[in-house]
Amino acid sequence: MSRYVRSRRRVHGVNEINLTPLIDTALTLLIIFMVTTPMIQNSIKIDLPQGQAKEAGAAQQELVVHIDKHENMFLNGTQMPQEKLLKELHKRVAFNLDKTVFVKADQAVRYGHVVQLVDQIKVVGGVRYVALATQHRS
Repeated sequence: MSRYVRSRRRVHGVNEINLTPLIDTALTLLIIFMVTTPMIQNSIKIDLPQGQAKEAGAAQQELVVHIDKHENMFLNGTQMPQEKLLKELHKRVAFNLDKTVFVKADQAVRYGHVVQLVDQIKVVGGVRYVALATQHRS
């Protein structure tokens, strides 16, 4: 009589997951986001007029109105028409009085258009100052 003996082999599976590729990928993505985020925030192309006065570095620029050369208006990077911009400013300064609004207008924008916008911003309740930004001459 012949007996067949089956040998059972134990296959030892890998119980650990190698995390090194996952960590490498996560750190690479983190570096990519850290490099590209400042570029995305400065995507509004504005050529500021030159001046000799320095802006106050201590003032926080929480409310910044940009006007590009095509007279498109942006509030903190979000494009909106002038009426909506003024309403949004009113909402943001209603609870926190004495706010300063920084206006960064391209030098190609008509002077009258900038003055009209500054005048309308001053009428918004809660706005204490409207600062016009310039680029420092070197």
